[in-house]
Amino acid sequence: MTERKTVADLLAESRAGLDRVTPAQAYEAMRDGAVLVDVRSHDERERQGLVPGADHHPLSVVLWRLDPAEDTGNPKLPLDTRVMLLCRQGYSSSLAAAQLREIGFERATDVVGGVEAWIDAGLPIERTDV
Repeated sequence: MTERKTVADLLAESRAGLDRVTPAQAYEAMRDGAVLVDVRSHDERERQGLVPGADHHPLSVVLWRLDPAEDTGNPKLPLDTRVMLLCRQGYSSSLAAAQLREIGFERATDVVGGVEAWIDAGLPIERTDV
């Protein structure tokens, strides 16, 4: 029988393989050509605002939309693209970034603290009217 893992175990395993970035590092990397992918839901983006320049692929579909092997009609990113995932607090994006690495995006990572840390760092955010 396989020992049961907790979500904390999965998160620790995922993060162990990532070169995680701070919001300020992510912002700078975007200016150098890295791709920031916001995996928050539509509702979360409306509540918290939009990160200018980020691509939006909800967590539920991000792997399919970015996988170059899938014919989704979306522009394909080369596997050597530096892809940084952003969620609300930095948990879901860690898990998804680790999965992106498994399908070939060796430079995939996530933003520590998510969009909440992004806002706290005073980085650009576009508020939406709710």
